[in-house]
Amino acid sequence: MRPLLAFLRLGRPLFLGGGFILYALGAGLAALAGHAIDPPRYALGQAVVTAFQLMTHYANDYFDFEADRANSTPTRWSGGSRVLPNAELPRGVALIAALVLAGLGALAGAALWRAAGDRVGVVALVMALLAWAYSAPPLRLCATGLGELDTAVVVTGLVPLLGFLIQAPDLVGLRLVALAAATPFLLQIAMLLAIEFPDAAGDAATGKRTLVVRLGAERAAQLHVALTALAYLWLPVAIALGLPARIAWLASLPAPIAVWRILRIAEHRDPAAHERLTTFAVLLLVLTASAELIAVLTLL
Repeated sequence: MRPLLAFLRLGRPLFLGGGFILYALGAGLAALAGHAIDPPRYALGQAVVTAFQLMTHYANDYFDFEADRANSTPTRWSGGSRVLPNAELPRGVALIAALVLAGLGALAGAALWRAAGDRVGVVALVMALLAWAYSAPPLRLCATGLGELDTAVVVTGLVPLLGFLIQAPDLVGLRLVALAAATPFLLQIAMLLAIEFPDAAGDAATGKRTLVVRLGAERAAQLHVALTALAYLWLPVAIALGLPARIAWLASLPAPIAVWRILRIAEHRDPAAHERLTTFAVLLLVLTASAELIAVLTLL
């Protein structure tokens, strides 16, 4: 059982929740705009999202092996799964798993393309390419300072867009996706910056130029604060632009936690506080996206 459990941890299942929540948000917004939900297509789309998300997790641990091995201050959310640096499994297992999941995602994506049309197929294809390019050569965006934007585009942009388009081929209500996704988009980048603080020394030592490495810790902390604040300041603007007020109000409920974390941003300098810093950055994204989904479901 020990190798099996190590293999499961290598896939970092704790990070899969965002894919389920944001995909459901996109489908829920389609239903809110008057479109009927097709359960088989919904399930197929979720399979595509989860396959490519797991592909990214396994590929990231494989291609980030040197940076993770150089990381002496990992947390539950940063520094990889620790399975490969701890020699619990051969490194090649991660690459094989990533390639198998890429193939499964491609098969599910092809079936979805046939079932839901060209728009959906193109979004799924772009999602797969950007997800692979995050950690894999030749682009390896996570090492250039573009990985944070890449991840936010995929997870908080393309995933809800896919959920919406599968159910809404005529695009009625598409603007709701952009209005609702903006806050999670900003929180996703802020979360990734928080996760990169504990990794910064190991990343810099192995040539991985994340945004925190490129900006330096202090400027990255300022950017983290600005993005977190902007995520919630956007919500009144979103209401004015047509987002149902209930979605914005429920999404704003975690704002006091955001204020508390902004006031404690100096903790990025303290390795002993990194676990708390990363956990609350993840929590803010999950709570806010979940609140938006709950609001949509209650409106339905």
